[in-house]
Amino acid sequence: MAYLLISSYDNAEGITVSKNAETVYYIQRGVYSTKENMENNMTDFEHYIYNVENNMYYTYIGMSKNKKNAEKIKEFYKEKGYDTYIKEKITDNESFLTILGQYDELLSQTDEGDTISIICNQVLAKYEELVNDEY
Repeated sequence: MAYLLISSYDNAEGITVSKNAETVYYIQRGVYSTKENMENNMTDFEHYIYNVENNMYYTYIGMSKNKKNAEKIKEFYKEKGYDTYIKEKITDNESFLTILGQYDELLSQTDEGDTISIICNQVLAKYEELVNDEY
């Protein structure tokens, strides 16, 4: 009986859970049907990251562990004429989360557009270095 019960889970899908996982607020810029379309539409941004879900390219131009900071980034891009959306995702890369926390402290202390832009670019560069390299 135990064998049947355990073997029924062999093919079951699951999610990885980490005790270090945290919610991160990603600032989404757009969704594109092709990589070429995405690249053509993201030329205004020095740094951005993307992921592919259901054959669609989702682009992100900022992120924060702090919802208030995420709103600040969203407002910054709105003032520049860009519509964005805040998406919550779980991230478990401890090194990246530590660095993101440090940038969040800086971000919460400023309302200056140039500083917000620099922080966003630095965060995205660190994400590419520490998280994208995992995959």
